[in-house]
Amino acid sequence: MNQPAAPQATASVPPLTPPNRPGRALIGLALIVPAAIAWIWSYVLPTLSTVARSFQGDGPRGSGESVGTANYEAAFTSGFVGQVGLAVLLSLIPLAVALLAAPLLAVLADRAGRVARLVTRGVLALPLAAYAPVAVFLGRRAEHIENGTFTQELQSPRTLLVSALAQVTFGLVVAVAATLYLSALRRREPDQRPAPAMLAVGGLLGLSVLAAALQTYTAPYILTGGGPRGDDTATPVLTAAQTSFRTMRLGAGSATSTLLLVLLGLLGLAAVALILATRLRIEFDGWRDGPAVREAESYSGRRPLLVGLTAVALVVVLGVTVWASLPWLRNLSSDTGTLPRGVETANLFANTWVPPLLSTLVAVALAALAGFGIGALRPLGRYSELLLVPFAPWLFVGIGPLAIAGFERTMELGQLGLFLGLVPPTWLSVPALFVFTLLFRGQHERWRSGGGVGRTLLLPALPMLAVTASVTWLAHAQSPLWSMLVSRGPDSLTAPALVNMIASRAFGAGGELPLGLILPLPMLILFVLLFVALMVGYVDRLAIRVGRRSDADAPPAGAGEPVGKVTA
Repeated sequence: MNQPAAPQATASVPPLTPPNRPGRALIGLALIVPAAIAWIWSYVLPTLSTVARSFQGDGPRGSGESVGTANYEAAFTSGFVGQVGLAVLLSLIPLAVALLAAPLLAVLADRAGRVARLVTRGVLALPLAAYAPVAVFLGRRAEHIENGTFTQELQSPRTLLVSALAQVTFGLVVAVAATLYLSALRRREPDQRPAPAMLAVGGLLGLSVLAAALQTYTAPYILTGGGPRGDDTATPVLTAAQTSFRTMRLGAGSATSTLLLVLLGLLGLAAVALILATRLRIEFDGWRDGPAVREAESYSGRRPLLVGLTAVALVVVLGVTVWASLPWLRNLSSDTGTLPRGVETANLFANTWVPPLLSTLVAVALAALAGFGIGALRPLGRYSELLLVPFAPWLFVGIGPLAIAGFERTMELGQLGLFLGLVPPTWLSVPALFVFTLLFRGQHERWRSGGGVGRTLLLPALPMLAVTASVTWLAHAQSPLWSMLVSRGPDSLTAPALVNMIASRAFGAGGELPLGLILPLPMLILFVLLFVALMVGYVDRLAIRVGRRSDADAPPAGAGEPVGKVTA
């Protein structure tokens, strides 16, 4: 006889997450502690020191002589409002590039198909790898001197500064902005709307460009020195540095820095508010595209007109980048000539690249741990991203606004002129903390849905360590402010500081500058290869998404270990 089939029993299997929620929350909070300590040491204490110093006289630190608000009155009298206005003026063209040109390029590359998008990613890595502002601006200044036009152009110094900065940063701004827009355009389904993510990215880019302009230092320092008449081309950071270290009025310089910190803090809080309001996250879509993604790619199509327009746009970006950097590129492989007495090339190379590497490794590692604690372990549940709020005021703060406090701390530790003194005083990368938090937040649902920890959390985050570390390392190595403040003698010089010193002594004398020392050709090739590999092989797999997850955003079936229902 045929027996009736036995009924199938189903059992619900919980997601493969640690079963002890309080324990997971404690681990998450514990992972944030090292980053919090580094944040207090690198940002909070220097900020408090800067604020306290702004109310003191210009005597030795610790004298305790209070001058009330006199330093702030001096800051406004010396033109702080005008300096902020100049910074806003400097940001207008980069803002237009970031909010108009870059999204247009990203849309063209996305609609032109996968090959065009990957080529765009690879090409955009070149302006990132060639980040050498000191070399470029020194090369342009030397070229003006040789042509005899430098003095004439200084009759309109602001025009010179605005145009030079716009030309030099054009490729960099396009590369960063278009890279983010391409990730915002990445879809799982053909009918998904990427516009909200594009708008969120545009808002963050606008805040970032404005914050960077407020901290502009290298361009006015090298091209105009803040002059030539009064403070025609002075920015807040340049004014604070010159007031503090040329005229030794550290109190007045600290007042300017404090006012700048307030503005940057407001921009950082606006950025975290945007992130929280839009539920922004970064998702890793896997090393291979699934059927839905391939369908979306097919939906975009490969239209010859779009491919041609993308190619033209990339040629323009590369052309402007190369043209703006030509005075530096001409001297990239030239003989460095005779260096000043006591300066050795090997020591110079070590001073330039090793100290920023040390601080970068620590800063990014701590940011990754804290990002894992907040984004993956989620100690406050759905409100875990609120843990980013205390860090937000320093999201856009670089070394410049805290340079006075950092210098005085280095002096007290007796590290001026020493190798340790060259290490940038930033032991936590707050931007990297935000990036890792958003990445782990984006991967959290996949982990809860059954993906293994290594497969869904750790492996997608490992290349991000290389992305954030390489960018941070290059930026610190090419920034001249800190090294010029703490260098004492030939043994502690870095390449940007040395070449700038040589250029200042040779002002108007002609001759080639050893610009190849600042970003040597082997290092340039290394960064080009690294950035191209990361952009094409990893960053292209990242998607920036906003809002609540929809069914289309759910992890693909069968990803990771089986979950849900099992048949008995």
